Amino acid sequence: MQYINKFFKYGVTTSLIAGALLITGCSSKRSVKSSDINKIYKNTSNSQIRNSKAMHRATLRPYTVFGEKYYPFIANINDQFRGIASWYGPNFHAKKTSNGETYNMYALTAAHKTLPMNTVVRVDNLENGKSVIVRVNDRGPFVDGRIIDLSNTAAHEIDMVKKGTARVKVTVLGYNGEMQNYNAPVKQVYRKPIVPKKVVQVAKAITPVSSIAIEEKTIIYDNYNLQVGAFSKLEGAMQTKRKYESIINNEYNVDVVKVVSNDRFLHKVLIRGFSSRDQAQMFKDLNGLNNAIIIRK
Repeated sequence: MQYINKFFKYGVTTSLIAGALLITGCSSKRSVKSSDINKIYKNTSNSQIRNSKAMHRATLRPYTVFGEKYYPFIANINDQFRGIASWYGPNFHAKKTSNGETYNMYALTAAHKTLPMNTVVRVDNLENGKSVIVRVNDRGPFVDGRIIDLSNTAAHEIDMVKKGTARVKVTVLGYNGEMQNYNAPVKQVYRKPIVPKKVVQVAKAITPVSSIAIEEKTIIYDNYNLQVGAFSKLEGAMQTKRKYESIINNEYNVDVVKVVSNDRFLHKVLIRGFSSRDQAQMFKDLNGLNNAIIIRK
């Protein structure tokens, strides 16, 4: 198997690891079934990541490292795990990861022993309250007690580079490099309802207070958009709108908004519907939208 090859860190060659995986990968004991993969798999037009059923079948097989057998599994959305996080960086930069990608220590990625490739997780540093959202594209860390190996940049985000490790909570957010996958198994969690603030307008009328008409308007907060283009001509904006509509497969809305800027009209193309800045940033990073601008509505 060509997918696992980052274990020089532990004094084991790629060929030995690959051979071990070929032998143990044939085992059906506690293996993930194709029907389970179908529950989470979704085609993605994101050329930045490797995502296919064949890749998932290969990387979800049981495997053995250092005499210990690991059984990859499909977690529920919202499942949480606690343990120690570590990080890996320059020594592995530009080498192959377990799903066949090239490791980029500047990307927000991570290694995990058992979660499916391209699982999106939030990692909360329990020691300082900082968090980061990453995509799993590698296997590891194969050290007792450690549950996730973060990229260099992800480790910087939660301020654990200097110390080397940190106590963390890992929360599963989505699959296939996305945080929205409605076919995936979901663990129901209770959240206190967020009651939107209301503006109450009282109609002016010379009537008893009990019969005064009241109009309520709900204000929606924390709505984030991504600006992916701004054009003086509507034609360019519409072309960009159609381009992104084909990419995101109707999961978000793509709108063209006409605004006045420096005494001239601009047609801005916005991807709408992100519930948080983290969600918008993750979409931006995973799709290589380096020039996109996050806008809070």
